[in-house]
Amino acid sequence: MNPPLSALRACFEGEIPSLLASCSLDGTPNVTYVSQVHYVDAEHVALSFQFFNKTRENVLEHPYATALVVDPGSGRRWRLQLRYLRTEESGPLFESMRARLAGIASHTGMAGVFRLRGADVYRLLAIEPVPGPVVPPPEPAASPLALLRPLAARIAAHSDLAALLDDTLAALDSELGIRHSMLLLLDPGRQRPARLFMVASRGYEASGLGSEIPLGNGVIGVAAANRTPIRISHFTAEYAYGRAIREEIRASGLAEQLESEIPLPGLPAPRSQLAVPIVVTDQVVGVLYGESAEDRRFSYEHEDLLVALAAQLGATIALLRLAAESHDAADAEPAPPGTAPGGAPVRLRHYAVNDSVFVDDEYLIKGVAGAILWKLAREFSAGRRTEFTNRELRLDPSLHLPDISDNLEARLILLARRLQERSPSLRIVKTGRGRFRFEADAPLHLEQAASA
Repeated sequence: MNPPLSALRACFEGEIPSLLASCSLDGTPNVTYVSQVHYVDAEHVALSFQFFNKTRENVLEHPYATALVVDPGSGRRWRLQLRYLRTEESGPLFESMRARLAGIASHTGMAGVFRLRGADVYRLLAIEPVPGPVVPPPEPAASPLALLRPLAARIAAHSDLAALLDDTLAALDSELGIRHSMLLLLDPGRQRPARLFMVASRGYEASGLGSEIPLGNGVIGVAAANRTPIRISHFTAEYAYGRAIREEIRASGLAEQLESEIPLPGLPAPRSQLAVPIVVTDQVVGVLYGESAEDRRFSYEHEDLLVALAAQLGATIALLRLAAESHDAADAEPAPPGTAPGGAPVRLRHYAVNDSVFVDDEYLIKGVAGAILWKLAREFSAGRRTEFTNRELRLDPSLHLPDISDNLEARLILLARRLQERSPSLRIVKTGRGRFRFEADAPLHLEQAASA
């Protein structure tokens, strides 16, 4: 009895090239190597379409072909009888295959030659074993999927968003050995294009908190834009997230300075990358990302595991958000004036063009988080007010929160962590569900920068 297609997924990792046989209407055969055979589901595979060649001509005339795939562990070979259905030139399948092909091309020195024109989708008609010598299979290693239950339970148990973000990356490290990882959430954009912002990272010298990636840029941005996991097994400059091109054009003359103030962390030349979108009710809310300096560090089982964990993570984030919104406290009353802090004042400068805030001439934050900080600082300075609520922030139109998935809790976490890193004399302290306090150890000197 022949195995199901899912049992052959090791044959599709690209370690051993596959062969594809086709024929024209008059029966003339043609055999060629194919760069990538991609597992789609139990009944379909996709083959990389890169060149307008005889194979392409044949399958458009006569939509039947045979692929020979090899298991790199045992040497077992299989024939896949296929029928061509369609070519996809965009979308999740295409982008996933394009990223994988870029890694294969870079690894084989063909980066300037390989370019994916389309993903040719075939229906599987039959699987046939090919007789021949095989080697004993290696000792079975523990499958990463065996960790799905405890890791999913660990994520679901959290009742605090900040702890959830950090512990998710800690679990990838301790349980899966993924030493370098990031977690980014989506800013849907109300005044500027949607982008991802860093809320947690692990394994890097610099945290990169607050750094941003536009949708569609690098492996992380592509995974988010297409709502599909992207796994690359070899280094490719094309998908190096650190080369993300900033799309926002600013009216001020500080564009380049502001965009480069929070550089993305990351390995200088990651050999393996795995980016998985976090999806809630068909909407991307973020990306879970891991990388390694080793080739072929992440298998399809790692991909399956992180997809499942990302689904659990998204559900937990959504539940925590709903709980926070349903328990938002009433507006806080202004606290009575207290003793003014002493010492040299802390100078905050705000640029309305993008709500960026500088502390003592050092860039701190921008966007919604910057607008929140500027509001807190003005209230604090004008009325000696220290207590605030999430509810009043959500109702404040000057903050430009998006109508859907405002990620307010995540923005407050990001702001609190940026202050801790860059300006510890200013603090945001959570005082209860939906409540927090803004603290300053010195007087604040506020400057509204002139518009350019």
